Amino acid sequence: MTSDVDSERPGERSSGIPGGRSSGRPGEGPGAWDGERPGPEAGDAFEVFRDDWGIPHLRAADALALARAQGRVTALDRAWQLETERHRVLGTSASHLGAEAVDWDRFVRRARIADTARRCYDRLAPETAAWVRAYVDGVNEGLAEGAAHAPEFAAVGLAPGRWEPWTPLGVWLSTHILFAGFPTKFWREEVARRLGADRTTLFATDGPGTAGSNGWLLTGARTATGAPIVAGDPHRFIEDPGVYQQIRLACPEFDVVGLAVPGIPGIAHFGHTGHVAWAITNAMADYQDLYREQLRRTPDGGVEALGPDGWYRAHTHTETIEVAGADPEPVEVIETDRGPVIIGSGPGAGGPADGTRSGSGEPADGARPGPGEPAGDTFISLRYPPRVTGELGFDVLPALLRARTVADLDTALDRWVEPVNVVLAADTAGSTLHRVAGHVPVRPYVNRLRVVPAEDPAYAWREGEAVPLPRTAVDGSDGIAVMANERGLAAPLGVEFAPPHRARRIRELLGADTGWTPDAQADVHTDTRLASSRPLLSLLAWAPGLGPAADRLRDRLLRWDRHMDADSTDATLYARLRTDVVHRLAGHPALKGVTGADDPWRSAAYPALFRPWLAAVPRIGYALESLLSAGLLPYEDRLALVAASAEAVAAAADETPPGPWGELHRLSPWQALPDRTPDGPGGPDGPDGSDGSGADGVRPGLAGDHDCVLSTSSVPGVTDLFARGPAARYVWDLARREDSRWVVPFGASGVPGSAHHRDQTPLWARGALAPVVTDWNLLHRTTHRPEENPAVTTDEPVAPALRPAVHEQKVEGFGTVRLVPVVPAADAGLLHGWVTEERARFWGMGDHTREQVREIYAFVDSLPTHHAYLALRDGVPAALFQTYEPDADPVGECYDVRPGDIGIHLLIAPAEGEGAVKGYTDALLTAFIGFVFSEPAHLRVVVEPDARNERALARMVRMGFELGPEIVKPEKTARLAFLTRAALGLV
Repeated sequence: MTSDVDSERPGERSSGIPGGRSSGRPGEGPGAWDGERPGPEAGDAFEVFRDDWGIPHLRAADALALARAQGRVTALDRAWQLETERHRVLGTSASHLGAEAVDWDRFVRRARIADTARRCYDRLAPETAAWVRAYVDGVNEGLAEGAAHAPEFAAVGLAPGRWEPWTPLGVWLSTHILFAGFPTKFWREEVARRLGADRTTLFATDGPGTAGSNGWLLTGARTATGAPIVAGDPHRFIEDPGVYQQIRLACPEFDVVGLAVPGIPGIAHFGHTGHVAWAITNAMADYQDLYREQLRRTPDGGVEALGPDGWYRAHTHTETIEVAGADPEPVEVIETDRGPVIIGSGPGAGGPADGTRSGSGEPADGARPGPGEPAGDTFISLRYPPRVTGELGFDVLPALLRARTVADLDTALDRWVEPVNVVLAADTAGSTLHRVAGHVPVRPYVNRLRVVPAEDPAYAWREGEAVPLPRTAVDGSDGIAVMANERGLAAPLGVEFAPPHRARRIRELLGADTGWTPDAQADVHTDTRLASSRPLLSLLAWAPGLGPAADRLRDRLLRWDRHMDADSTDATLYARLRTDVVHRLAGHPALKGVTGADDPWRSAAYPALFRPWLAAVPRIGYALESLLSAGLLPYEDRLALVAASAEAVAAAADETPPGPWGELHRLSPWQALPDRTPDGPGGPDGPDGSDGSGADGVRPGLAGDHDCVLSTSSVPGVTDLFARGPAARYVWDLARREDSRWVVPFGASGVPGSAHHRDQTPLWARGALAPVVTDWNLLHRTTHRPEENPAVTTDEPVAPALRPAVHEQKVEGFGTVRLVPVVPAADAGLLHGWVTEERARFWGMGDHTREQVREIYAFVDSLPTHHAYLALRDGVPAALFQTYEPDADPVGECYDVRPGDIGIHLLIAPAEGEGAVKGYTDALLTAFIGFVFSEPAHLRVVVEPDARNERALARMVRMGFELGPEIVKPEKTARLAFLTRAALGLV
């Protein structure tokens, strides 16, 4: 594992390709193929089934066909996500995303991510390499079709590229290269330089660059069935589409459900084979080092580096980053014996840290040292295990699918490399596992803390050696094992860990019962107790000299139950107090060297990519508990600071009383194209009385906080929004796999407008879980390639974005609106998801099934007087728009119909972007009215919003409608409104 990357491959290794044993579990395993539904014969491709949530269940004749199936289905469901990841690996994101992606592109090129992935692929066991290639073949087969359904490609004018066999390894590397948080060493370097070496770990805590998780294992002694349960939730930055893909992979050799990473074959982190289940959390280990290099330019333009044995020639070449809308940017790639150089200049260089060209077109100062001269600036190289060893651990992935016991899993994990994880596992026999897996090099402890000198041999890695990885027994008297990134099992491997609160609270909750069931795990997932509030509230309790308002605030917060519940105004008040305290600490003279104008975030010495790790206010916010408890400030100063904050917050609360925490604490997911997906308006906007609000669909208000078990992590002192939180939740039941549960923040599909794009968001937001369906007879068989399945017609419905438009109009500041006819068979799922939401109750289909919705729109489609259209904003479904002739509709019986009258209905789609867009419905109505009046025979538009919908009525008046009488319909009392051509100045 630790041999140099250029060394000979060791002797032949087991491929880990699963071999020959079936599940044997009735009703769900490969043995079920002998029943009512035939399975694929040898040599056939694969079958695709989906459950009611659109989650793919795949089965094939062998493991290679199954890997191909996984790749193809992922390309169909997540084409844009896969293309985004491929470009992130290659450092070509800026070619279509523009200048804001240049920092990432420069980093991955300098860090040589793609080249490292190639090296690691070349060292795979032959059978594993074939398995990865099969997955890539499937991706390439499905990408063009998937891209045709994904509007983002058209939005940026991008065609999908081709995946190489090593691309999945690159995706894994690029996803996890910042996982161990090496940029935190830059922060410690700045703290030591500005505040003193004794303050290096003053802010030690779970920082903005790390990603944590909860996980727990209950032995049979703690469960209702007597069999183990493994459960938890990985905490990562929430991405849209999600970073985890619910999937089932079955062939005669194995049958596994779990959470895959799109772009990666198999199931790495969270899986259940029917016999053994496993889960991981980030071990918070430190296994990446930063070296301060001395470089000089040679007369022939090369680069030499200073090592322990003197100067030597380093590898160097130049690449070009293409930038959409801007000039290309060259980047010089340099690699020393320690590793790739990721920073071209250091503090005090006077030039940009990223090595970009200066305004004159010449290299920035310090980016290219002069011939024969040492650079006057700091160059920093990154040493990380896969670059050194050529091993990533991918040979483990197929072995995980094969595992039938904890022992099988344990043996497989001995070869894991990146990232370093804590693992919990249990099998149906009751065996358990609690260990660390990964590769941690042997080197001095100071390497974990700081940037170290490259030329000093004392800081070198000990070649061929790795730190022994801890493990412990689970089967203790309490039958509980917990992992939550705390300073526990992995303590010897790291520097900074998460506070212990989540781990302690999980153990406390689990210890209160001995009859746990899978469904009851949601109570643990969603616990909101904030133990880290204690130091601040303790200081508040003793704060001297408070005025009446601040005294009332103190009494209120000391009575608070310390739960960050979504409906709690006390939680909001506490968050306000915490924010004020953070800002006052940031302004305190004791921290002057790293705050204000001296904030390392402002330094040009580091590339912008690393600045989130260097910002002082988030660091203070995350470390607030320790800063208020440790000796940074005298106790009296801390009391005075909290008292001042209490006075300020109390005064503000008198003017603006706190609202519920969930109104402020909303999800803010990362999207590659955040401004390209349609947003919903923020209130009841539909002219028919439908609640057009939808912003909460993508930015739901949630309970929880950073140190709660429900770790929806805002940035104290910066924002109450949260970008990190549960990227999935899972419960693996070892008694009955069909009683397992899972959920993701959005849905199985990454295609905006798909029925399964965000259908799990309501479940996720309220802490509920979807069932893991394992009976093939309860799944829906779908086609993956029509010509290979005679039972499936090749006349598949065309995606909305590919249909001819009946009207197209560009609305300034909003986008292009296209109206396309509804195709009932193709759009039933999408429409069913819209019309059955509570906000669409006036549509009258709240209790309809998908088939009933299809039948209704098939009937509408058959009428010459009624028409239904999907409105697409920049290619993405944004609304349902219907027209009708009033004299052929029941509404015509309620008023005197005039010649040329045309009625319309409008239902806004759930939000698909970050929050509400001002004037969203007005923009859509502008396009709809333009379409209606493009027909000269249409003289007057008629709408009938609910009479109680004052907002919709006000909008109608604002747009020129004249209000008419109220009418009584079976489903509502409506108010008629009319818009004439003359009112718009049309002839």
